Amino acid sequence: MPQPERIAPTPPATADADAVDESSDQENVRLMLRVKEGDMKAFERLVELHQNAIVGTVARMLNNVDDAHDIAQQVFIRVWRSAPRYEPTAKFTTWLYTITRNLVFNETRRRSRRKEVSIEQENEDDPPKHYADHSVPGADENLSKAEFHDALDKAIAALPEKQRMAVILRGRQDLPYEEICGILKMSLPALKSLLFRARNDLRKHLANFLGEDVG
Repeated sequence: MPQPERIAPTPPATADADAVDESSDQENVRLMLRVKEGDMKAFERLVELHQNAIVGTVARMLNNVDDAHDIAQQVFIRVWRSAPRYEPTAKFTTWLYTITRNLVFNETRRRSRRKEVSIEQENEDDPPKHYADHSVPGADENLSKAEFHDALDKAIAALPEKQRMAVILRGRQDLPYEEICGILKMSLPALKSLLFRARNDLRKHLANFLGEDVG
């Protein structure tokens, strides 16, 4: 009697994801080492690969799309200027987001110093500062989603800068905890505590939408 065919066990999905992530990082490092040698095409490819993620991260940090493009441009200028000193001692994205963190935190602190003046000069005709496309007309459901996304943007913007960055890197960019630790210069327990406090604050801000009683 023939023996049933043995089926090889399927490796866990995380193994595939880790392999893809490692391959992606190897490609990033390969490109950056070419940039280190002055290769402009390699630099343009790195910008193409990471520009959207950097702009999206900065936009949510600063709550302003135009400023996000300006800061993202500064990020990549700094990448180019730092290329001669680049050494692949960490994941490329850790290095890239660390540059982003520094520039964004500098900008948020600059804004904080002139906050009172900015509030007085704020133009009521400024465009909305949320980024999801809510232009589709019609159903109440669309309006409800628009209101929720707008409230979420405002709730994230109200978080302290380090909490805000952690929430965006984890929730929006889906970076692993260990990489966020490297970007924010925090231990893993400290990061998890930071995210716990941030998520609690977000739940309080969004309680009306979530149907929760936060007391």
